[in-house]
Amino acid sequence: MQTSAKEQTIIRTGFEVVKIVDGDGLIVRNIINGKEEEIRLYGIDAPEIKACAKLIQDERETHLPGSFLISLGFKSFDFLRDRVKPKTKITIIQEVSNLKDKYGRTLAYVILPNGKSINEILLENGYVKPYDKIFCSKLPEYQAISLRAKRKKRGLFKEVSAF
Repeated sequence: MQTSAKEQTIIRTGFEVVKIVDGDGLIVRNIINGKEEEIRLYGIDAPEIKACAKLIQDERETHLPGSFLISLGFKSFDFLRDRVKPKTKITIIQEVSNLKDKYGRTLAYVILPNGKSINEILLENGYVKPYDKIFCSKLPEYQAISLRAKRKKRGLFKEVSAF
């Protein structure tokens, strides 16, 4: 993942994965002080894995039943969980303009030891869609990546054209 010189970012190292929360969230631990924090993967959105207000909103927008959307959410969750194991060392990159979401979760691009972005891996494989409700400087790039995944019917796009 490359960041533009125009973007103001914070790069935080010394974290490891504790657990995967859902298809676009995880709990990480600072390996120096042991403090845990919840990460919401920046610029992407996976279907929900439980009933909530966002699931109702997604039902209205997609015209798909909630139970089906939840099954898609578990596919995203499983994909992420299979690729990012507990104790995986990660780097967190944050955009200065948006450090937290309205629930207090840390918004971040998460980088694996091999230099790949989890956010982009999920997009490339069709398990999340670009999220435009919070400003993300990579949104245009994420939209292009998602469109390629959709054309190739990767991940969730094997079953639906939108989620």
